[in-house]
Amino acid sequence: MNTVMFSGSTVTPSKILCVGKNYAAHIEEMNSVPAEDMVVFMKPNTSIGDTLYAERGETLHYEGEICLLMQDDKVAGIGFGLDLTKRATQSKLKEAGLPWERSKAFEGSALFSEFVPAPDNLDNLLLELWVDGELRQRGGVDLMLYRPDTILSELRSFVPFADNDIVMTGTPSGVGTVRVGERFEGRVFNGDEELLRVDWLAV
Repeated sequence: MNTVMFSGSTVTPSKILCVGKNYAAHIEEMNSVPAEDMVVFMKPNTSIGDTLYAERGETLHYEGEICLLMQDDKVAGIGFGLDLTKRATQSKLKEAGLPWERSKAFEGSALFSEFVPAPDNLDNLLLELWVDGELRQRGGVDLMLYRPDTILSELRSFVPFADNDIVMTGTPSGVGTVRVGERFEGRVFNGDEELLRVDWLAV
């Protein structure tokens, strides 16, 4: 089983629950429309990787996300994650009305920073993604269509959380293609306080 780090310890998520279409600007940039209900898809433990690949059978796109690590049915940790997507495959699946797993749940499609203890109030969380020193994505809870409390309530309505499960809360606008040699740096803030940062070199 693949692992992530939480406050210096190794933990094993059993699953990753992902929220789609959670930022209005991202919906617009994807030429999509808001869904009637919260969009949810899953990634298995095997999707957790530590290498940022630019290609896995086709070009990959990056999506930076604020991530929540669950323990005792509540948010224990905060991290930064990259949801890597086979966009061409996803587009074909969407057009056919089929599930997204082939484009989202492949091996190495989920990269995570170390998780740090969550603040008591999640409303001021904000992410930034920099690529080669250029700010590509910036967004936080204040821009989410579904905030963390709503996300967790919706997820609990149909699936139980196991300890160390991860929730990926959706991506703001600015997604794009991963290119070999680019350096990605993700940051998560609580208001003005930087909670964590992580970097990957695309190969």
